[in-house]
Amino acid sequence: MQAASHPNIKMLVDDIRTVDPQQFEGMDAVIDLAGLSNDASAEIDPELTVSINHQGGVRLARAAKRAGVRRYVYSSSASVYGHGQEVSLNEHADCRPQTLYAESKLHVEDELRKLQSDTFETVILRNSTVFGLAPRMRFDLAINVMTLRAWKERVIYVMGGGEQWRPFIHVHDVCRALVMGIESEAPVVSGETFNVGSDDLNYQIKQLANFVKDIIPNIVTHTIPDATDKRTYNLSFAKIIQRLKFDPSSRVHEGIVEIKQALERGTVSGDDPTTHTLGWYRSLIDWDKRIKELSLNGKIL
Repeated sequence: MQAASHPNIKMLVDDIRTVDPQQFEGMDAVIDLAGLSNDASAEIDPELTVSINHQGGVRLARAAKRAGVRRYVYSSSASVYGHGQEVSLNEHADCRPQTLYAESKLHVEDELRKLQSDTFETVILRNSTVFGLAPRMRFDLAINVMTLRAWKERVIYVMGGGEQWRPFIHVHDVCRALVMGIESEAPVVSGETFNVGSDDLNYQIKQLANFVKDIIPNIVTHTIPDATDKRTYNLSFAKIIQRLKFDPSSRVHEGIVEIKQALERGTVSGDDPTTHTLGWYRSLIDWDKRIKELSLNGKIL
């Protein structure tokens, strides 16, 4: 919501499942950031996830096209690759989504390609796993949560055995990519899909623990096998580098340092329930149920 202070940005607060196309009239571009934001939260209620992330995402794009929006930038996810069979997967590699969240992203991508035209330019950004400080801090992301636990509990848990690959990117660099998606010339980006990240930010999860220990020493590492999570993908970012000259400005060590410093200053806290998406969504659903049960004539008291 803080970005809405810019005079040339209109922050639309609405439900993508019911948004009126008139909301987009007069707009040059739309960035779709809506939806349940990770694999775990998408599993709380599969029917709800489909209605928001898949059907809602498609509806939003159709509404924007109907209203005459020219450029549509969709924030997708590298998780669509699921269980990659090779390293350095490019945008033409087979997608093997392992979760409902990833499936929903892929479904919206497919529909956007059908909507693509000379007057409706779609840009799909498959973001790497994000790290770093943000206004709505996330402590359910690999690097962020490892840093939190190392600082607070002096321990790191390496989930899934640690052998699995993931590409990473700082949240500020995701924002830069979104801006490039809007500002780049149509012949460069229209109808295109881009992996968003950098080749040198592909890491195995076990490597992250060592990076954290470089910044926060004297901690214990526990490696926990997890056969239920089959996701592993190592990506190529040659396309976004060549076409958009995209070069991430932040590396993993910098992200760990800034989170550690924010924890020390008290500007972020792992005790804030909103920083853990799955738990926060479950709480919201529970409180929504309680309020409905207790309310009378639209009031609790």
